[in-house]
Amino acid sequence: MDAPKVGLMSSIKQGIVEAIKGTEEIATTIVDAVAHTMVSALKGTAQVTTSAANAISDVVRGAFHAVVEVGGDIGSTTKGVVLGVLRGTKETGGATLEMIGQLGETVIKATAEVTGDLGTAAKQLIEGVIEGAKELGLDVTAAASAAANGAIKAASEIGSEAGQKVRHALTGTIAGVKVVLKEPFKK
Repeated sequence: MDAPKVGLMSSIKQGIVEAIKGTEEIATTIVDAVAHTMVSALKGTAQVTTSAANAISDVVRGAFHAVVEVGGDIGSTTKGVVLGVLRGTKETGGATLEMIGQLGETVIKATAEVTGDLGTAAKQLIEGVIEGAKELGLDVTAAASAAANGAIKAASEIGSEAGQKVRHALTGTIAGVKVVLKEPFKK
């Protein structure tokens, strides 16, 4: 079951590597490459389905692995990846808060996978979501909070140190928006 998923992620990664190779500005190029890839990956799926969640995961993971392969920095390109995902979902039906929360989880898990800085990626995630939410006409505070809570959930699953680092990075105001964090899941 994992083989086709790995194949898809690898294919996405290769496509993004090809798009960003030879460009001087990886961050700018990645937005367009990821948006195009999201449109292709989401064709024929509903807004929020397992297929859409898997597509988002594959695209983000592929993009992060591509950035690492070409020598880019995950921290500085996370915002572009997030913007690309949101722009791609706009073309295929639009983003929802649930999808944005999933995006937050995926960004943190993918950052950990490539051993990137979780705090920097979390902050860039929120900056990308804020910019993308404005473009899509979404409630910016709700979108930023959904992404932040998804990021904290994923970081907490990675470990307590990761959870604390992401929570610290997301506490307060980011890009002029007050991020509202939920308490960790308690029994």
